[in-house]
Amino acid sequence: MACVSGMKIWVDADACPSAIKDIIMKAANTRFIHTVFIANKPIYFPASPYLSAIQVNQGADIADQYIVDHAMEGDLAITQDIPLAALLVAKKVVVISLHGTLFTANNIGERLSIRNFMQDIRDQGGQTGGPKPFSQKDKQKFAQTFDQQLRKSCQSLH
Repeated sequence: MACVSGMKIWVDADACPSAIKDIIMKAANTRFIHTVFIANKPIYFPASPYLSAIQVNQGADIADQYIVDHAMEGDLAITQDIPLAALLVAKKVVVISLHGTLFTANNIGERLSIRNFMQDIRDQGGQTGGPKPFSQKDKQKFAQTFDQQLRKSCQSLH
C-alpha cells in the first residue's frame, strides 16, 4: 500500500543493525515515505528520492536531539534509546525499538523507570549484563511491528 503523505520515518541510525535498515529502506521506497537516517557517522544507502541522511556532530544525545527537534505528531521513529522514545511518545510520534517493541503512552513510563534503575546500578559499579544480541527473531518481530504501524498510519491518512 502506497502511503503518500507528509509522514516521515526517523531512524536513530548509529546503532541500527543493517538488517533493520534494509527493512526500513524497502518500506520507504515501496510506500513512498520520506525516511531520514540520523547518525554521527556517514550512512550509505542506494539512491532514492525517499531516503536521506543527516550526519550530526559526535557527542552525547546530539542525534537524539535532532530527531526530537524535527519529528512531528504522526511521524514514525525507530530507536533503541528509551529516553529518546519517551520524548517522542510525548510528541505523539509512533516509536518502535529495534527489537520490535512499540513504545506507547501506556508503557513508556515503566520502560524509562527500568532503564533509569539499571543505569543507576551501572553508575554504582554494578554489572547488568548489557543488551542481548540482535537475533533473527528480533528482526522478524521488528518487521511485523513496523509493517503494522505503517499500515495503521497510512490507513488513517486515507
